[in-house]
Amino acid sequence: MKDNVLLTIASLLSILLLTLHVTDDIVRGISKAEPSNTALLVLVVFLYGTLVLAERRSGHVIMLLVGLFAAGMPVIHMRGAHYGEIAKSPGGFFFVWTLWALGGIGGFTFILSARGLWGLGLPWRRSPKVAQVGR
Repeated sequence: MKDNVLLTIASLLSILLLTLHVTDDIVRGISKAEPSNTALLVLVVFLYGTLVLAERRSGHVIMLLVGLFAAGMPVIHMRGAHYGEIAKSPGGFFFVWTLWALGGIGGFTFILSARGLWGLGLPWRRSPKVAQVGR
């Protein structure tokens, strides 16, 4: 399977798990349920970068951020003081499972997007195109 297809699928799975986990955080009272649309705007940018800009450098950067956010979620939550209590509470299995899935798929997304960016080349390291004379 092409790396870009794998990256798109991994990014979409990361986004899905992020939305499920953030929703679970709101239901549990860990995050505030605010009428702010900031999280929704971030979701739209993540989806646009994943689905529309997948072949471009900007899409790879956005998917790199998706992977970073997803992989960072378990680190943030598992260091919390109430992690053990939440894990033992009703619905704790889903909470912990999404953290593990986010860590794994987020790390995979991050690695694939970093490889994709490396393959695209850094903009300041590109060699100038040589003009072909006489053609």
